[in-house]
Amino acid sequence: MAAAGVVAEPKTKYDRQLRIWGDQGQAALEKASICLLNCGPTGTEALKNLVLGGIGSVTVVDGSKVEASDLGNNFLLDERCLGQPRAKSICSFLQELNDAVKAKFVEETPATLIDTNPSFFSQFTVVIATQLPESSLLKLDDICRKADIVLVAARSYGLTGLVRVSVKEHSVIESKPDHFLDDLRLHNPWAELKQFAKSIDISDKDPVVHKHTPYIVILVRLAEKWADSHDGNLPSTRQEKREFKDLIRAHMLNVNEENYKEAVESSYKVSVTPGISNEIRRIIDDNSAEVDSSSSDFWILVAALKEFVANEGNGELPLEGTIPDMTSLTEYYVSLQKIYQAKAEADCLAMEHRVKDILKRIGRHPDSISRAYIKTFCKNARKLRVCRYRSIEEEFSSPIVSEVQRYFTDEDYSYAMNFYILLRAVDRLSANYNRLPGIFDSEIDEDIPRLKTVATSVLSEMGLSGASLSEDLITEICRFGGAEIHTVAAFIGGVASQEVIKLVTKQFVPLRGTFIFNGIDLKSQVLEL
Repeated sequence: MAAAGVVAEPKTKYDRQLRIWGDQGQAALEKASICLLNCGPTGTEALKNLVLGGIGSVTVVDGSKVEASDLGNNFLLDERCLGQPRAKSICSFLQELNDAVKAKFVEETPATLIDTNPSFFSQFTVVIATQLPESSLLKLDDICRKADIVLVAARSYGLTGLVRVSVKEHSVIESKPDHFLDDLRLHNPWAELKQFAKSIDISDKDPVVHKHTPYIVILVRLAEKWADSHDGNLPSTRQEKREFKDLIRAHMLNVNEENYKEAVESSYKVSVTPGISNEIRRIIDDNSAEVDSSSSDFWILVAALKEFVANEGNGELPLEGTIPDMTSLTEYYVSLQKIYQAKAEADCLAMEHRVKDILKRIGRHPDSISRAYIKTFCKNARKLRVCRYRSIEEEFSSPIVSEVQRYFTDEDYSYAMNFYILLRAVDRLSANYNRLPGIFDSEIDEDIPRLKTVATSVLSEMGLSGASLSEDLITEICRFGGAEIHTVAAFIGGVASQEVIKLVTKQFVPLRGTFIFNGIDLKSQVLEL
């Protein structure tokens, strides 16, 4: 533990998160500049998480003064803040959480700033817009898209809330999927791997050697044996795969050999379809892979990858170069590691040459893309992702009717779709009456039919003419009265900050649609509209 008064080193201070997104991810966070619009509980919760994570700088835009009602749902405010600018008070408390983060505030209503000073937002990496009405959100989205700034919209409303990412394009190299097949190339072993496998006698009767032969070697040898007796083909049908497992078991000296059990469990890796996945094929065939001097580093690497696959890769992507744990003699395992690492290094070197050639062709310095970046790209080549988002204006004015109808009629998604429509209806009603529905108890009974009428209009615009919303949900939305309940705000703010971290670090895949939280049934769903 650090002594009192001593500032913790970044690697100690951020130790846990460094294990998730590494030094590169943390460096990206520390360079990022975040703008928060409205520092109510939802926005404050989002910013609190980012400040604790070591974001570079934050700017809070809010024109409100702290009122007594703020003390009940915003834990960063206390009685000393009453009457003070809310943005100033929040910034002060955020600095206490992490003094390494630069925090400043602008005492201005976000809607006014959007209307009068749109260039203000071009200085930021990400803009987090919380509790913005539809009219202001549409303007802000247009501003951010023109300036290539990432927008994350978040809103909590009673027992519901939403989060929406908006950016023209977002590329991800380190998508880090939960489950992904090891890149072992057992279906297409290269010369050095074949040679090593042949150097080990899998029929050796020495029990120590036999039960410590790595399953990679067992599968390479037996796959070759299978292919020799099947016209060069590997097992593909269910029956053939079953027979291949029997072939593996036939080489066991006893039933307790863990390495052979691992070989049986991993036998399907021999039957992996050669080549690249459809998703990666779509990326390398994308028009953006036709690069020029204005292309991003990511697309230049994709262009190099396309050339690599067609040449050195012989239809395959660069090898990742890692192998999983397995039962093995230490010398065998270390030898295998070196073989995989050498192949990965050779593939990376070939990619590096192609990247340099492309950079020269388009008039950029051949060393303008670092080797570390190329290496990371090669290691994650199978997991690349490109996310493109429709603008919020497009989503509202040109809904994908087939998706809207599917969500609305799907029992699992119906409530999420109801909330989505009702939140849009709330904004329209608020614009007409200059207040949120249900904010006055005496008018709830009148607001319910008003909200229903406006929501029906939204339904019609989305291609759902004749459809009806849940009467119970319409009533509940009015009863919410626009309240930001702290528990819901904390959850929505947490989701928003999580998406910001994904977008800034370019690790993990961000939300592909509108995230809806249903606090009544405690369900969360994403609507890709």
